[in-house]
Amino acid sequence: MNALTKTTLLPWAPENTGDAPAAAATPPPSPGPLATFLLPARLAWRQLRAERARLFSAMAGVMFAAVLVFMQLGFRSALFDSATALLTNMRAELFLMNPLTTASFRPEPLPRVRAHQALALPEVAQAVPVYLAQSTWRNPEDGSRRAIQMIGFDTEAGAMEFEGLDAISPALRRVDAVGFDDRSRPEFGAVARIFAERGPFEVQVGNRMVQVAGLVSIGPSFGADGNLVMSEVNFRRMVRERQASNTDLVAIRLQPGADVVATQQRLRGILPPDVVVLTHAQLVAHERNYWETATPIGFIFAFGSVMGLIVGMVIVYQILFSDIANHLREYATLKAIGYSNFYLARVVMAAALILAVIGFIPGAALCIWLYDVVAGATFLPLAMTAERATLVFALIFAMCAAAGLLAMRKLRDASPADMF
Repeated sequence: MNALTKTTLLPWAPENTGDAPAAAATPPPSPGPLATFLLPARLAWRQLRAERARLFSAMAGVMFAAVLVFMQLGFRSALFDSATALLTNMRAELFLMNPLTTASFRPEPLPRVRAHQALALPEVAQAVPVYLAQSTWRNPEDGSRRAIQMIGFDTEAGAMEFEGLDAISPALRRVDAVGFDDRSRPEFGAVARIFAERGPFEVQVGNRMVQVAGLVSIGPSFGADGNLVMSEVNFRRMVRERQASNTDLVAIRLQPGADVVATQQRLRGILPPDVVVLTHAQLVAHERNYWETATPIGFIFAFGSVMGLIVGMVIVYQILFSDIANHLREYATLKAIGYSNFYLARVVMAAALILAVIGFIPGAALCIWLYDVVAGATFLPLAMTAERATLVFALIFAMCAAAGLLAMRKLRDASPADMF
């Protein structure tokens, strides 16, 4: 039985001849991660470069999307930065505000006595009332009128840090003396040039003649095209209908080393509910939230960015889809000689990445120039930032990747059996 089941070996078997069995063939080394990306990228670049007209069309589409998104996000950022410029320049740690106030350019009155009540805490060093109102400015050159924002406060308390304020602070103590924002729109007149030629000069604000005693730098916003700073006493002279017992905002400066959050909680405990206590960051966020949610401007800019991405994605999709359709036989040949669908998908995604890069770079360069042009025309804080450039590139790449994913569906039609 054992003899029947024993395997009979051929005479030339290695077991009979004494030779060692042949070693198994060593599989070829797998390509590294760099080669895994570079090989499909090289093929994608050669395909794109073969059709120059189509390549330039795709570049133009990506560039258009990048420029549109850059401008929309730039306008949106300029809106928020300009709207919060006044509050950002305040150098207090805490602020008291009427809970019904929605934006700084239309504040609700706040009892001025709350500033004195805040001084009851030993951590509070100063409580500075701030008055905000709008009036009309008569252009000293042509006599036209334009609305202007007036800001009244104790100019020597240090609660504000406008550029040029320290130099003119003593002059603002004079009766009817004001400081003009030299970054206001030109419709207010060439105030900076007139001041440089004449020195202090008189101008009409509302129904009162005041003296421009110096210049500060704040900048216009979507709520105000220009600004005037003045002492608290001069503000009351110009806005006589305002009750002396009310203010619009109270800037609270703390003692060195005082805990801001703990002091905020203590103030909330001793003050009545007709006032809210905000940190500097919360005050700026409150103003920003108004423009972002309570007005259609923020939505319009965001909608414009989305539309730009959609238009760009459609253009890139059409380019990639046409490229795949025109080279369907070549893709089928690659499949026939052993290339997988995953490799061909990497080729398409590499083409999408290449289009994102070569379209983003000229678009970003163009927007840097456009930002300077628009900032000079509108006096808004519009400038290119690294964070915005990174965000826009991520959006452009996502746009091109989405177009590539949609175009890859055409690769399923590249069947060697159907092509040959």
